[in-house]
Amino acid sequence: MSAPKLDEVWLKAQVWPRFSRVLARKEIYLGNHSLGRPPDRAAEDLRAAIFAWYSEMDGAWDLWMQGRETFRTLTARLVNASSADCIVPKTSAGQGLRAVLNALPGKPRVLTSDAEFDSLDFILRAYRDKARIELKVLPFDSFRFEPCDLVVISTVAFRTAKIFPNLSELIAQAHRGKAKVLLDVYHHAGALPLDLGALDADFAVGGSYKYLRGGPGACWLYVHPRHHALRTLDTGWFAKKDVFAYQRPEPPQFAPGGDGWLESTPPVLTPFQAIAGLELTLELGVERIREYNLAQKQFLASVLPVEGAAESHGAFVTLRNQNAKTLCGELENAGIKTDARGEFLRLCPDYLNSHAELERAATSLGSLLPTVRTAY
Repeated sequence: MSAPKLDEVWLKAQVWPRFSRVLARKEIYLGNHSLGRPPDRAAEDLRAAIFAWYSEMDGAWDLWMQGRETFRTLTARLVNASSADCIVPKTSAGQGLRAVLNALPGKPRVLTSDAEFDSLDFILRAYRDKARIELKVLPFDSFRFEPCDLVVISTVAFRTAKIFPNLSELIAQAHRGKAKVLLDVYHHAGALPLDLGALDADFAVGGSYKYLRGGPGACWLYVHPRHHALRTLDTGWFAKKDVFAYQRPEPPQFAPGGDGWLESTPPVLTPFQAIAGLELTLELGVERIREYNLAQKQFLASVLPVEGAAESHGAFVTLRNQNAKTLCGELENAGIKTDARGEFLRLCPDYLNSHAELERAATSLGSLLPTVRTAY
């Protein structure tokens, strides 16, 4: 399957049939920046992984480990990691952050922004309160490098979809200051082109919950090869050299490369729920997905007073309103799924949304905001 440029006619014929289950729902779904809609094949892949358990018992581990490595390989392609072992499967982005914090010596100085999602922000504050780190928080919109040991920054802000500007320069400044950088790319990977190799990031956390359509738990930590030999206390027997040899050398011997960052017995089903979404994203091409999404956002901006339609923002647009949560509830009553983060109502179209759906959603929201233009 290939298309030189995505358009609704081609998508309706070639892609929408792969989502027959979720597209049967009677709603206009604009929550694609939150929980992504799963392809039909995700259920088939999960069924195969469960069936192997029934039919093979411990022999299912062959398939399960194959699934894990497929997940790592596809994710490495998505973010341009130099090798699949740069991708360390995790069950959450926060788990990846903890692994990095627990690999740093002493009491590291951490610099972050006020726009980090709660999953990372809460962990950083908890570590601060336990005197495990020193923490400084700067405004996202005026963030600048200051001397520290680790920078934790989102490449796309979760409330507003603002893309962090001059990311390459920030990473270069951090490296000149002997600091490491951990990027939160959860609102980036799969929605915007991402090249972690070119950025020279030390670490990154992301997952399949949103734009990659893989559901919760299918997350990962990216570890640059220069840090593969760095050891974290967040470890386990799957990080051992010769995992199934059951030997106990002193000192403990770790697996080579990024496998030394693995942990204990992994959750075996989560890769299977994520593989189909990863494959489809790579098949369509993130650049083309981004181009299609930009056109959809620009349409919404032409008829609604929303922000974030330009290339300076990620995949969703926002409408700032002190009653954003109420608006979200009223739209849901009308069969339109959005969400709200504080005063920001978030709307995210994707390639499963028809233009007619966007028109209907705009009309419904416009009726709640008398000053909004609703002519097309």
